[in-house]
Amino acid sequence: MSVALLGLMSIQVYWIRNAVIVKEAGFVQSVNEAISNVVLRLEKIEKVKNFQNPLLRNSSRLSLNKYFDSINKQFIDDMSKITSLREYESFNQKSIATQREFGSLYRHQKKQPIEERINEPLLDSLIKFELTKYGINTQYEYGVYSPARLNMLIQKTGMYPTELLSEESFQFALFPSDIQGNPDFLMLYFPNEQRFLISKMWLLLLLSAVLMLIIILSFYTSISTIFKQKRLSVMKNDFINNMTHEFKTPISTIALVCEALKDKDIQKTEEIYDNYIGIINDENTRLKVMAEKILQTAIIEKGKLHLKKEWVDIHEIILEDVRKIMIQVEKKGGKIYTDLKAENVKLKVDPLHITNVILNLLDNAIKYTIEEPEILISTTEMDSGIKISIQDNGIGIGKANQRKIFDKLYRVPTGNVHNFKGFGLGLSYVKAVIDKHGGSIKLTSELKRGSTFQVFLPYSDQNN
Repeated sequence: MSVALLGLMSIQVYWIRNAVIVKEAGFVQSVNEAISNVVLRLEKIEKVKNFQNPLLRNSSRLSLNKYFDSINKQFIDDMSKITSLREYESFNQKSIATQREFGSLYRHQKKQPIEERINEPLLDSLIKFELTKYGINTQYEYGVYSPARLNMLIQKTGMYPTELLSEESFQFALFPSDIQGNPDFLMLYFPNEQRFLISKMWLLLLLSAVLMLIIILSFYTSISTIFKQKRLSVMKNDFINNMTHEFKTPISTIALVCEALKDKDIQKTEEIYDNYIGIINDENTRLKVMAEKILQTAIIEKGKLHLKKEWVDIHEIILEDVRKIMIQVEKKGGKIYTDLKAENVKLKVDPLHITNVILNLLDNAIKYTIEEPEILISTTEMDSGIKISIQDNGIGIGKANQRKIFDKLYRVPTGNVHNFKGFGLGLSYVKAVIDKHGGSIKLTSELKRGSTFQVFLPYSDQNN
């Protein structure tokens, strides 16, 4: 997919580059044709002005070279016809007049500098007209440069003297029919040439950019989906393995107790019966809790979590949960401390789900503590609700994993060590219930320094 994407992008860039080259070539050709027309018009206008001059009338009908050639031919023919002294004197006088005519013509051309032969407003109008005719509607700068005088004699604005003399400008010889040497040049420069060419191709460039963006987004979405599915597959397999292990232990324990009860060789007493029945009851309760967690997750996944809210004393729920969990804490030699400072403790919540939320957080605090657990549960009254904090001295959670712990089936990776049991469903359930109540949950944790979960429940009952 990466190779295909890079190939498509390369082809796209290649065709865009070719299109730009074609546009640039068309632009150069249009400018050359337009300014060639301007130069031709300037020559025609000058010939019209000089038409009434007898010395230049013939040159307005023919090129100067042909005009001079005709005079030279006439001069040679007349010279070949001389037969007498009187004819020679007449020819000599005619030759002197012809020489004066040539001299007058040359002097007429040499005496007029280029800045006198060109009308600046007329030149600007001609350039603008011809460029517009060829579809070139962009800013331009022109200048008339004399190589003999090494000077830019005429400029439109005077803002681009260096650019006019650079290779980026267009150069055209003025009055190319002049027989005199060192012609002057009309220089043309387009400050916004690239922008103009791009504006002519904006639809193509926009379409190409949109298509490339769609391809990149599709590629990114595909790769993201693949990795997401891979992660879900790994999490699902871990969940199945954990669930199998979790269910296998109580089932095996119940099976062993049942076999012991059925064994006729074992003498049964009332105490033994009570002990075995107690084990079966505990393991059955354990199975029920695990099944309930899975069912709760399925309900949340389908969006069918419905709350049955009623006004309760949140401190009563917390103290009842502490009483239920105290046995597990004492088994590990730990303690639970309470610091319930909130005064307005009446909240409209679903007591069943909020009880499960507190129990889940307390259960995690015990489960992820290697040494003797010390848990502090406190309440603080806020302006719009109550904040419940559960602090432990457990193993903590790294920064990289903190934003994922509320995801379904996610468990903090511990390598090949599996000291902590669980499905990865508890915190996702906690988050869903808190969100459904319009509250929030926040984690503050540091590796090997414990964790603190802060649950906020609002007084308002606007969320159903």
